[in-house]
Amino acid sequence: MKKIKVGCLFGGCSSEYDVSLVSATSVIKNMNQEKYDIVMIGITKEGDFYLYDGDVDKIEKNEWFQEGKVQKITISSNRCDHGIILSETGKVIKIDIMFPVLHGKNGEDGRLQGLFELAGIPYVGCDMTSSAVCMDKYLAHQMVQSHGLLVPTSRLFDKNTSYEEIEREVSQLKFPLFVKPLKAGSSFGITKISSIENLKDAVEEAFQYDNKMIIEENVDGFEVGCAVLGNYDLVIGEVDEIELQDGFFDYFEKYNLKTSAIHLPARLPKEEREKIKKIALEIYKVLGCSGFARVDMFYTKDKTIVFNEVNTIPGCTSHSRYPSMLKEIGMSFESVIDRLIELGLER
Repeated sequence: MKKIKVGCLFGGCSSEYDVSLVSATSVIKNMNQEKYDIVMIGITKEGDFYLYDGDVDKIEKNEWFQEGKVQKITISSNRCDHGIILSETGKVIKIDIMFPVLHGKNGEDGRLQGLFELAGIPYVGCDMTSSAVCMDKYLAHQMVQSHGLLVPTSRLFDKNTSYEEIEREVSQLKFPLFVKPLKAGSSFGITKISSIENLKDAVEEAFQYDNKMIIEENVDGFEVGCAVLGNYDLVIGEVDEIELQDGFFDYFEKYNLKTSAIHLPARLPKEEREKIKKIALEIYKVLGCSGFARVDMFYTKDKTIVFNEVNTIPGCTSHSRYPSMLKEIGMSFESVIDRLIELGLER
């Protein structure tokens, strides 16, 4: 049987470059070598694309960019090429499907997906439109709220807004507040503030990562998540729960779990977990998701469910939340990867 040629992309011009390297290493190692011919494509922090032909372990260590192991490439926008072009020789390498394992800006926000669509190359994950919508926290909240689901109370600002105006708007909200870049992942640039005195520093931090930010009220509850897999016939993993000792689930806690814990399944009655799953599926459909995504919500003390965000390319190591939730219902990481490739080709 002819192997499927999969272009696995990693790195990226994003604050989540390092996270991508870890995820991609795990995805590549868990791809069935008998079914797939893997073409490794690294993207530097500067945004340059390279074909990588070296040791997979060097990706995670950020040692992949080495002389003799990389060749500069471009993704051809000519549909007849259906793949990548080696810059030095002009040789075309055809790709059956792209598997982007990039998080955040320039990987998860629809830009790369739009390039694949122009090139006519199938790819894994949400399409350009849903990727862009899910990355925009405010727009995603507005769409979900318009379908009768709960979202945090928030305000949207850009860099042209005066600090005085931001302060005036924020005074109408209830503390504590979260100050977030509009389009960033892995909790980069997010600050939880308890008073107006902390606002200015938090605003400056958020604007380091994006030219727009969202300031939203804290939801008194804990975070739960659902892994959703599919285009039309959807599969949903078991619900997980994040237990925090203090603060919020920031970048350090997500990858170290020093003062937090993830409970799988969530410590809730089955009927409550089923209710969470039902709402996660509704959000997935409202936002036009396909392929896969992790839907994050808050579960409050009065048993209400409030939408937080959707990760259209969630962490993809074998122990990350997304594959762990599917493992809980009997799907191995390798089988999840197989299904994602099938779904991309099907679309």
